[in-house]
This record gives sequence, C-alpha cells and structure tokens, in this order.
Amino acid sequence: MTATKIGVRELVELTVRTGDLNPVTSASNNTAMLGSRIHRKLQRDREPNFEKEVYLEQTVTINGQDYLINGRADGIITQEQPVIEEIKTSARTFDELDQNTKDRYWAQVFTYGHFLCERDKLKSVELDLIYYQTSTDEITRLTQVKTAQELAERFDDLINEFTDWLTMRSDIVTARNQSVRKLDFPFPAYRQGQRELAVAVYKTIYAKTRLFVEAPTGTGKTISTLFPAIKSMGEELVNRLFYLTAKQSTRHVAEGAMVLLANHGLVAKSITLTAKEAITFADEPDDPSLNPYMIGYYDRLKPALKDLFANENQLTRDMIETYAKKHTLDPFEFSLDASLFCDVIICDYNYLFDPTVYLQRFFSEPDPGNFFLIDEAHNLVSRARSMYSADINDQAFVELKKQLRGKYPSLRAVKKGINQVITTFDTLQITLEEENTREMFQAEPITSLTTSLSNFSQAVHDWLGEVNRDEEQQPLVEFVLPVYFATNQYLRIAEYYDDSFETKLSHDTTTVVKQLCLDPSHFIDLSLAKGRGAVLFSATLSPIDYYQDILGGSDNSLAYQLSSPFAQTHQAVIATANIQTTYQQREANLPELIATLTALVMSKAGNYLFFFPSYQYLDQVYTAFARANPTAELCRQVPSMNAEDRDAFLANFTTDSHQVGFAVLGGIFSEGIDLKGDRLIGVAVISVGLPGLNSETDRLKEYFNKKNGQGFAYAYQLPGFNNVLQAAGRVIRGAHDYGVVLLIDARFTTPRYRRLFPKHWQHATTSRNLTQLSEQLVNFWANVDQSD
Repeated sequence: MTATKIGVRELVELTVRTGDLNPVTSASNNTAMLGSRIHRKLQRDREPNFEKEVYLEQTVTINGQDYLINGRADGIITQEQPVIEEIKTSARTFDELDQNTKDRYWAQVFTYGHFLCERDKLKSVELDLIYYQTSTDEITRLTQVKTAQELAERFDDLINEFTDWLTMRSDIVTARNQSVRKLDFPFPAYRQGQRELAVAVYKTIYAKTRLFVEAPTGTGKTISTLFPAIKSMGEELVNRLFYLTAKQSTRHVAEGAMVLLANHGLVAKSITLTAKEAITFADEPDDPSLNPYMIGYYDRLKPALKDLFANENQLTRDMIETYAKKHTLDPFEFSLDASLFCDVIICDYNYLFDPTVYLQRFFSEPDPGNFFLIDEAHNLVSRARSMYSADINDQAFVELKKQLRGKYPSLRAVKKGINQVITTFDTLQITLEEENTREMFQAEPITSLTTSLSNFSQAVHDWLGEVNRDEEQQPLVEFVLPVYFATNQYLRIAEYYDDSFETKLSHDTTTVVKQLCLDPSHFIDLSLAKGRGAVLFSATLSPIDYYQDILGGSDNSLAYQLSSPFAQTHQAVIATANIQTTYQQREANLPELIATLTALVMSKAGNYLFFFPSYQYLDQVYTAFARANPTAELCRQVPSMNAEDRDAFLANFTTDSHQVGFAVLGGIFSEGIDLKGDRLIGVAVISVGLPGLNSETDRLKEYFNKKNGQGFAYAYQLPGFNNVLQAAGRVIRGAHDYGVVLLIDARFTTPRYRRLFPKHWQHATTSRNLTQLSEQLVNFWANVDQSD
C-alpha cells in the first residue's frame, strides 16, 4: 500500500499554528501566485551549485500505517557545509510578524533540514530563512546551524504533536479497510453492463492507467465506478478517491451511492465540498478581524474534527454547516480541513483541474494513493477551456481610477499601477483603430499588458499589507479587491500560455484582452497525472477517440463502450430526411416542421420535449405550433431561469399530463433531469446542434485543422452532436420506459452523422415524408402496446 502523503506545510500548519485564520490567503491561490513569482526572481542567477525546488521526504509509521511527509525546499547549496534556503514573502517587515508565524517558518526549514540530513547522512546543516518584504524589496536573511541530532529531535516533537491527527486518519483507514473487505455489491444482481464496467474500473486501478467509458443511461454508472474503486481501497491500491462532477445533481447521486454502500456495511468517511460563496454563513462579517468564525479558528479545529468524525461518516453540506456552527468555525475552511481525513471526496471539477483554485493540499505533488472518477466527462471539454482562459478589460481600471481620484494618498503606488494599465489598454485600442477592426487574434501574448498588470498586482499586494494595520482603510478593500483578483486570474493564466493559446483583442464599448485556451488536453493530462489513474465516464462519449484526444488521454488511456441495458424495442429513433433546419432554410421548412411535431404528439398522448439550437428558433416554432395546436398544453424555457423556475417547468410533466415542453440544446433541461416512465415519452431534436458561428469557435476550428485536419468536427460538429445525444437521453431513464427520439434535420441521415450514432441507435430508421413518419410512429406504439 502506498503511504498516505502529508505535505510539510500541512504538517506545520496543523501542529504549530494557533489563532486566527487569514480568509484571503487560505482559500485562494492569488497570493501564492505572487509569492511564486518572487521565489523565481530570488532563485535566478545563483551559483552553479545551487539547486532550486528540491523534493524531500520521509516516511513515518503510526498505528501500522505509513505516512509520507514530503515537500519542496526552495533551494539547496551543495558545499562542505550544505545550506537549505526557505523563502517567505509579505508586505510587512519581519519584525512585525507575530511569533507564531515565525515559529511556523522555522519549523518548515527545520523539517527540510532533517530530511536532508537523513538523505545525505549529514552531521549538520546550515538553515537560511530568507524573508522578502514586498513593499520595500528588502531582504532579511536569518541563519541557524543545526546538528542532525537536533533536527531529528525537533522532527520527533513535531510528529508527536501531529500524532493525534495521524492516529485519527489511521483509525479511519483501518475501519474502512476492514469493512471494505466484507463489502458486497449493494444490489441482489448486477444490471446488464454493470459487472463489465466494474471489472474494467478495477483493472484500470490495478494497471495504474486511465479509462474512458461510454455507458448509456440505465447502466448505473455511479455505483458501477464507485464500488470497484472503494473495493480497491481494501486491497490497499487506493488511499483516497476523488469523485469529480460538473453539476450539483450528479454530486447528490454520488452522495446517495455512498449512503447505499454504508447501509450495506461500508464504514468510510466521505465529504462533499461546496463552493465558498455558497457555504459561507450569512452572519459572517466582511472584515475578517471581526469574524468570530475566523478568530481563533485553529484553537477550535481539533476538538471540532474529533467531534465530527466520532459521530458522522457522510459529510454533506448540511452536516458540515451543523458542526461548523456548533464549534464556531468558518464552514468552507472547516470542510477543507475535514477533507484531509476523508476517504472519498465529492467535488466540482475545478478542485482538481482549475489552476487558480485547485486543492494545493492534495495536488501540489503527484500522489499515487489518489484515484479520480470523472463523472459526465463530456462536460470537462468546455469547462477546461474556460478554466485556462482569462480576460480583462480597461473599464474595471477606469472605474477604479474614478473612485480613487483625489483621495487616499496611501494608494499612490496603486494609482500609478492603474494608470500604467490604462495607458497600455489605450495603446491596444489604437492598434485596433489602425487595423480598422473591432477584434483581432494573435498567437503571441501581449507582454506589455502582462507587465503593467504585474506592476499593479504588486502595488496592491504591498498596500494590502498596510491595510491590515490601518482599519480606516478597510472600506477601500471592497473597491480594489475585485480588480486585484481579476488581474491575478489573468496573470495566473499568462504563466501557462503556450502554443495551445491565442490572444483575442477586441473593442466595442470597452477594450478587452482575452487569453483563449484552444486545447486544454495537456493541462488535463498533467492534472490527472497527480493520481494513480482515472476513469472518465459519461452516457455520451461518442466518438470516444475524440474525447481521449481532447481530454489528455490519447497516448495513455483505454476506451470502453457499453451497450444499452435496455432492449432496442423500447425506443424508436427516427431521422427525418425531408426537413432542413439551417438558418437560411428555417422559414421555408417551418410548415413541414410544425406538421412533423404535431404528428409526433398525436401518435400517442403523453409528455414531449422539443429541443432547439437557439431561443430565437424556439420562440419562432413555439408561436407557430401553438397556433396550429390551440388546445395543446405548452411550456417553454426562457433565458436566465433560476432553480424555482426550473422546478416549476419540470412540475408540468406528470404521469397523467399531456405537456409539450420547448427547451434549448445544451441548456438546463437537456441533461441532468430525470423524467421517468410516463413523465416523458418523446423527444424531438431540431437541428444537429452546431454551436453558433463566432470568431472564437472559428479560431478553434483553424487550430485543429492545423493539428489534425479535423477543425470543423472538433469545433462545431462533435460538441453539437453531444448536445443532441444528451437531449435524446432524456427519454429512456429506466427499465420500463418506452419512447421516441425524433431527429429533425436532413443532415442526420448523411454518413457524416450516421457514423457518430452510438451502439443503441444502430436500429435508427429514416423518414422521408410525413406519411412515412406517421406510419413508423403508429407501428412503434402498437408494438409497445402489444408487449404490455
């Protein structure tokens, strides 16, 4: 069994730190990004025997469980008396730091010194703590020389203090493994395809690889992936499982699966991580110095965690909030600290893949004890592109300049930084005017903007250090921080900029610069490499080689496609050859389209959903359909529907209603909804779902044309067809469901699209006119009635 990894920083935080929690730096990577830039600055141009970012580790055993304490020293100088350097940054002077902070800094250096002495059999080592004051560029260097014996004793003291934490985790792992070995599949029998999927997942874990799985609706993907992954824990192949999702609904499904397994004997700790803005208590003040949930946080953390784990196994959002309130702790920070002791972590994609908010405590270094289950993996394509793209505009800086004009002399450096950024934007706007265009793309980043933004970020960082000591300036923070965070987001993405990016410069009412990630596959690959392996699964992952390519698995993964567990006779798939839905043909084909949709709903009374590529097209057809069917019960999706609106829309679809719903492809009703049985008996998908034409998607097309000659497919056809598959997947949700999928567009009958049809659509038929369609619908429902 691979040892459980614990970072040196994590070790020091939980053992040395007491007192308040800094909410800005603890939950955000913005400050870490600025510190990393300073680290690189200090590490450049060193002597030849200087080695930066040196990985060091040591394994300790507690209660029979191995723990790998690891981290990276900022630098080591190899000489007769070896030197370890650790760099820390802040706007405050070193003398202004509290003693607890200094103790934590030194504890980290001492730990690295101990690891180096153990590794290289040293008798002593020089330890240099380098403190960089960002507000003045002043460097304070403090040096201690410690013997190997002294450092070993300090490390033992640290481990003894940490033993409570390690013992807690060790006891959790022991109880988990004992229960896992006795755990059986939580149903009397496997559904068709479930055993094959479970075996494939287990083999993937054993082989330390990645698996892409298309498993149609009804397979039971969640339990079929979770169960074998948890069983692998009992075999000591995996220590921690991350179940990553794109939507709250799928997180709830994973929670339900954990409860099901617990009811069948599993003793394991699972936690669902909730976004900070969603879980923060309403009575938490904006000023952290007045926040009772932050003040003295670490003094109350240990008893809170002991209370939580002594009484609970499934840590949902409600459970975290209950114990956080009981112990007066910030619920978001409490959930992150609790996750360190959990076996299964259910969370959004961004906690692994997003470079600005990923969980550093788990993913700062690769850990073969981690394994990833990526649910609804088709959603990761667009999400990853978004995570690695960033834009910034001049209006935010212009407004900030107005707010600060003539006031706040302490912000002189910040104001200077704002002016530099605005000047840069003005120059870029002139460039657009000279080219007589509103937007342009270029392969290279705009370095002048990056430089001015870096200067602004540095100035704000230094000023924030002053704010902490001057309460009168606290109200300014709400003006400056949003622009500061947007700047740091842009700068963070700038660090990843390579040949898979382009820069978009545009101006309408404001000048905008966007770093556009066209191909996130390399970054996804690096994120997945943080663990032992991964299973990426979805009901719609066709063609699977496309997803392997775009999600970073083309060279190091396996592919597996399951057949539908339901008989083909349960579903009719009909493509119409007589209707064109391209923009130019919509008006001319509207009468035939209305007649076709009317034939569908008249073939059998019940509930239907129609999906359209745009709201404009939806509204056009809705008006015409309502005019042709004045007694029909209709409802339609509108832009910006909230949760209550969504629930009200779905409430129209009951087992005894005759509702016709109009919705958009790729929207909130095209996936993630579960209208079983008679709540939905038919879906019509109008058009092949191509994304709307726009300049960014065209750049995506050009990029993949150059890369693999499949620009149109990667940019337009395949993303659109996945929306079609998702919408069609709303029909058959259970073993006793029957229904029709009507594909309305002549392009569906062409080889280009037919070859994309999944296995359970191979029986699809073609309708060439309204009479033929009516006959096919009548025959399908007649056969259904006979089978009943």
